[in-house]
Amino acid sequence: MAALGIVVLPGTPAAAAPADLVVEYECVASGANSIVRNGPVRLKTNLTFATDLVVGDPLNFTWKLHYANDSRLQSPGYFPEGGQVHGTGNVQLTSSWQGILQPKGSADPEGPLRPDGHLSLPETMNDPGLTDKPGTITVTPKDIELDFTPPDGSVVVNDGDDADNPSDMGIVYSSGWISLDDRPGSENHVHNDLHQTEQIGASAELTFIGTGVEYIGPTDKDAGPVDIYIDGTKRARVDPSRSDDDVPVNDDMDGGQTLWTSAPLTYGEHKIKIENASNKPAWLDAFRVTTNTSKTPTGYHGAKCNLVSSPVSVVVTVRDKSGPTGTQSPSVSPSVSNSPTNTSTTSPTSSPSGTHTNPNNRTTDIGLGRVIVVPSATGTSSATATPKATGPTATKYYRAQVANTPKGGVDSGEAPDREDRPYGLMAALVIGGAGGGLLLRRRRAAHAGGAL
Repeated sequence: MAALGIVVLPGTPAAAAPADLVVEYECVASGANSIVRNGPVRLKTNLTFATDLVVGDPLNFTWKLHYANDSRLQSPGYFPEGGQVHGTGNVQLTSSWQGILQPKGSADPEGPLRPDGHLSLPETMNDPGLTDKPGTITVTPKDIELDFTPPDGSVVVNDGDDADNPSDMGIVYSSGWISLDDRPGSENHVHNDLHQTEQIGASAELTFIGTGVEYIGPTDKDAGPVDIYIDGTKRARVDPSRSDDDVPVNDDMDGGQTLWTSAPLTYGEHKIKIENASNKPAWLDAFRVTTNTSKTPTGYHGAKCNLVSSPVSVVVTVRDKSGPTGTQSPSVSPSVSNSPTNTSTTSPTSSPSGTHTNPNNRTTDIGLGRVIVVPSATGTSSATATPKATGPTATKYYRAQVANTPKGGVDSGEAPDREDRPYGLMAALVIGGAGGGLLLRRRRAAHAGGAL
């Protein structure tokens, strides 16, 4: 059976007929340093919205994201507390409205992160728009874009891997270094330890992601000069035995001093290396990595999530405030006409131009309004019969001017009929959705009675 194409839900109270699309996605890397690091990540999402509105009601999308299996988005590097994953969905609107709505959401801030640490998804994405005229809106979910924003600030990268080291980053040392642990607190070293070398050419380096870095160590009257490289290029030579105005110091291991600070760096992965330029002692206490989130390019850690199967569309009806208009007919019949008055016909042998006449189509009165399920691929059938509306095609949606996102729709106050139960329809929906990896769930109001 072909995957579902368009599901039309006219004439149904919004409180009784929300659409709940269950759509699966596969996320792949799209940024230079993506949060998709070890193969595709699968998501299972629920996109919910009302299908019957009155002019002025919000067309509000609620999009919930979940991991579909044990694959996860992962941290692209070492970061202190506060990093977040952000999501932007894309919902295409056609028919009486033309455009794209983009529900947005953010995950809770993360704790301290190290490479490949698991990341949380945004729980919900929202984007309400106000309807300003009667008509129909064909809603089709599209791709989802994810990105990671690092925390704004700095983190100290110490020599060791101590339990109280918040960054837990490792500095790579060449031969010729020794570790000096448990130094007196009066020397002010980070975590009271540091590394020392008296070998010319001995080096220590750190790979980091950020927008700046500092070299921290002691000033000492016996220290020798140290060369500093950023991304393989020599940037400076510092001499911890002399002050900023080139006067010899009289210090003995005065630790925790910022000996050098980089110029602002383009956000991304960088490497700092210090190298002993003499046979005199050189020390490394720590590096401090800084991140300015205002310089973080959008999409640098990005991921793009694509539909696993063919998209499904749902038609939303927007009625005039005065009540049902000529844009729809309350009667139920096996086919739909696209005549100017948009009334339904019951002729089984003929249909107007634009009417879907595939005998495999089913029209079922489920007591909540008429539901027409149109397969996306059918032999020689003609175009899908979708209610048409007049008016301009320019985008006519607006953001709600309230802090809280409105939910649901307008309840008609009338309970729907209960004679028929849509067992045949539900079988068609489940079988059709299984072939395409998509499932459309119809909810019923509590007062409707019965169970779907």
